[in-house]
Amino acid sequence: GIFNPGKITETPKMNTSLRYEAGQKTKEIETVFDFSESLGIVRAAEQCNGSGDCRKSEQFAGTMCPSYQATRDENTTTRARANILREFLTRSEKTNPFDHQEIYEIMDLCLSCKGCKSECPSNVDIAKYKAEFLQHYYDANGVPLRTKMIAYITSFNKLGSVFPAFYNFVLKNRFFSGIMKKMLGFAAKRSIPILYKTTLRKWQRKNKGNPATGKLVYLFADEFTNYNDVEVGIAAIKALNKLGYRVEIPDHEESGRTFLSKGLLRKAGKIAEKNIQLLEPLVSDENPLIGIEPSAILTFCDEYLDLTRGPLKEKARKLSKNCLLFDDFIMREVEAGNIKTTQFKDTGLNIRLHGHCHQKSLASTASTKRMLTLPANYKVDEIKSGCCGMAGSFGYEAEHYDVSMKVGELVLFPEIRKTEESTTIAAPGTSCRHQIMDGTGRKAFHPVEVFLESLK
Repeated sequence: GIFNPGKITETPKMNTSLRYEAGQKTKEIETVFDFSESLGIVRAAEQCNGSGDCRKSEQFAGTMCPSYQATRDENTTTRARANILREFLTRSEKTNPFDHQEIYEIMDLCLSCKGCKSECPSNVDIAKYKAEFLQHYYDANGVPLRTKMIAYITSFNKLGSVFPAFYNFVLKNRFFSGIMKKMLGFAAKRSIPILYKTTLRKWQRKNKGNPATGKLVYLFADEFTNYNDVEVGIAAIKALNKLGYRVEIPDHEESGRTFLSKGLLRKAGKIAEKNIQLLEPLVSDENPLIGIEPSAILTFCDEYLDLTRGPLKEKARKLSKNCLLFDDFIMREVEAGNIKTTQFKDTGLNIRLHGHCHQKSLASTASTKRMLTLPANYKVDEIKSGCCGMAGSFGYEAEHYDVSMKVGELVLFPEIRKTEESTTIAAPGTSCRHQIMDGTGRKAFHPVEVFLESLK
């Protein structure tokens, strides 16, 4: 060629090596999630145009794709996952086209961070595809014990909350926890989340600071805040009470996040349906549902819409419009003139913020930064990190531990290590705070905790 003198090039014809064959029909595959907007899961996977944006390094802003950033392996890209799913769903001759070990192996290192949902130019949502795949794969091969344990962790925490001291002793004891980790396949170096001395619901029933009057808001006592991060929930209630809001925790189920993350979609669907039926008649623009853990409250705005159909989907849409992160609610009230900057202290504080993946993908960290700078002398620096690497249960699993820590070491851990001790580390995600502690030894606080301390 002109640019390569002396070299003979034999470019394949444009009508060879095509993805589609003449007369090929797209399979219609029954799914748990509603893929009607993309005309089915096969067409959803086909949205990947191979642009390779998922191959960017951690030096570029954004989250997608943490597993590729840590491994630099094409098999761990969003593109690879979409392509292998499309290939087998299109060509498999099995009754259950998801029943292929090859798909499992490529999907395995997906952290379900949802970075691809917002950063991929085609908005390919691999977290959604992975969850759908796992449900059908487990239909054919059974659900592993560890998967069940993680998915049903709320049930174990509920049982443990009867005698939290004994439950925590077992989890913290090196001998007993070591046996449990080995049996279930959890990483030996990981610390297991323990229970608080009471649940958030129990604490709220005894809360004397809840004003009898004032604007009513509902608080979503998610499965993590109700049992493990109760102090964060208490801080949220105290802050709202201090600002004159009356807080109620309505009757509701867990969010279903643990079932979604492990691919048990039918169970997640039942939880979603019950929560929609319980909360849709109560929640409104005037009386919103406020959430603390991003991965839990954002299920109402994301997966619940995909798990429902017909009239229930319309109820889910209506409900989702008034399900807000704590930060978003506070800033909405500030803009409405209901919260004044004069209600905050004049003391100074430097804060470094690590945003939650789901929040960055489905909402924004803008409200968090604005909320934390309502006090005149508070300064916030958002760490330009992607996923922390924990990603729910991913980082606890023995075979994923090394990748999990590599993801943390890309940006987050080094940035925190060089942060002065006098600077507060803030992270809204329960998994993120745990990963920061395991990886750096620094305690990270939920932005709600920092916000409470800023009030006069």
